[in-house]
Amino acid sequence: MSFLDNLESNLKSMEARDEAQGGRTQQDRAAERAQALAIAPWAEKLRKGAFTEELLRQATRLGHARRTKVRISWIGSVLRLEAAERRLELRPTPEGIVAVFAEGQVEQKTRPVDLEGSAEALVREWAG
Repeated sequence: MSFLDNLESNLKSMEARDEAQGGRTQQDRAAERAQALAIAPWAEKLRKGAFTEELLRQATRLGHARRTKVRISWIGSVLRLEAAERRLELRPTPEGIVAVFAEGQVEQKTRPVDLEGSAEALVREWAG
């Protein structure tokens, strides 16, 4: 058996094993790809838009005023702000951006975000 035949055989057996063990199937991968393509325009607006820039500025200002560190992180296409026990996540969806407000590990509420609206109002709502 040549090297390429052996490699092909190994790949086929690995794929069969993954599918048998509940691994991702081709349909699952296609669904994930379709979801990623659907949220891509909103994720791009969130990542590079003026709203996000103003939101980060306002969150930093609020944290400074309250003497609280505001941790900002991108997790994939999700923007997360954390201060003390409060967390705000901006998640792109196919319909737009959704704000998820959480305290500790418990999600308190969600609401859509207007990227043409006030970033300061969103930060104040999050800070309570």
